[in-house]
Amino acid sequence: MRLQGKVALVTAAGSGIGHAVAELFAAEGAHVFAGDAVASPLPHAAGIEAVSLDVSSEIDWERAVDIVFEKWGRLDVLVNNAAILSCEPLHELELTSWDRTIAIDQTGVFLGMREAVRVMRRQKSGSIVNISSFWGSSAAAGAHAYQAAAGAIRHMSQNAAMTYVLHGIRVNSVYDGRASDVHREAIASSPTQRGAQAIEVAHGCLFLASDEASHITGAELAIDGGYLGQ
Repeated sequence: MRLQGKVALVTAAGSGIGHAVAELFAAEGAHVFAGDAVASPLPHAAGIEAVSLDVSSEIDWERAVDIVFEKWGRLDVLVNNAAILSCEPLHELELTSWDRTIAIDQTGVFLGMREAVRVMRRQKSGSIVNISSFWGSSAAAGAHAYQAAAGAIRHMSQNAAMTYVLHGIRVNSVYDGRASDVHREAIASSPTQRGAQAIEVAHGCLFLASDEASHITGAELAIDGGYLGQ
């Protein structure tokens, strides 16, 4: 029960990493608000409540955090997990694709942190975990917008960590080495020869969200099978 009594909001919880994080947090004692923008199957474990959330929408973020606060009077953990993968290299990248990727992958993190901090500053405590990619620290061909957002999340997380450290708010980022088409070449060259499983990323988020990480802020946790260590 490492999150006993804590209230958490997890984005893109309808599948993949977000789904694994929501279920694990609930199993560890948290009351979890599982956010998702589409009608996909959300976790149905005890302690999990669905909330509609398009992370690119300022109004949705304000409403979601207000719902959490009205029901529980606090928000202890935010996991910014929502992201889309876009594969286009710079010379093929249309502005519409760039705008959509940045809106979800980067602006969504900004809006989520801003709304969470609004509550966490009042309670003088909180943990924010921003899930990015190992491409936030390592260059790769193609996927220009996706990599731009991943790199931005790294610095946004560190900035927020330093800005709110004396308010009792911790902000850390997780580099996810997922197995996907856009990552396939990178995964093939990683020491473990595979991508991270959703539950492996979820356990990293659990540690950073828990009081066990009470003196950790501004850190970057790479769950990438050693890819960045090469």
